[in-house]
Amino acid sequence: MAFEDLLEDPVIQKYLHELVGPKGMPVAAAPPDGEVTDEELAEELDMELNDVRRALFILYENDLATYRRLRDEDSGWLTYLWTFQYDNIPENLEEELYRLHDVLDEREEYERNHEFYLCEVCSIRFEFGEAMEFGFECPECGSPLETMDNDLLIQAMHERIASLRDELHIEGSDA
Repeated sequence: MAFEDLLEDPVIQKYLHELVGPKGMPVAAAPPDGEVTDEELAEELDMELNDVRRALFILYENDLATYRRLRDEDSGWLTYLWTFQYDNIPENLEEELYRLHDVLDEREEYERNHEFYLCEVCSIRFEFGEAMEFGFECPECGSPLETMDNDLLIQAMHERIASLRDELHIEGSDA
């Protein structure tokens, strides 16, 4: 996928937005070619320097930007020259999908192996042991706790896990 195509992909736009947030999106959405300083980016994008630096650091933490330092011989000041490396985005997204799969798989097992009770007034959910401790009454409002059917939640997780397994080519059980 070409660099320009990456930036136009709505999934990648969403990924970048989730990483840097709305304030950092101008930095992430329009990376310049070659090296650039944070000050140059702030001026070019008419942004606060701290917002630019925050976005650059987040991109750096996610292997989407690198920097090199130059020390001014006269003043001793350090200048950071930033380079964007968005070639890692598809790999990062795939890692996110694997993490999502693992989290959903664990959560589905948890939901299957526990019995839950719900206060319909406060919308607070309790595991069986907690509900028993409270005498099957909500500790917030005193309403009786009702058995909660989580079959729809389990089914939705199961379907999402199955689609992730297909997408990631993971062998798995069809519990």
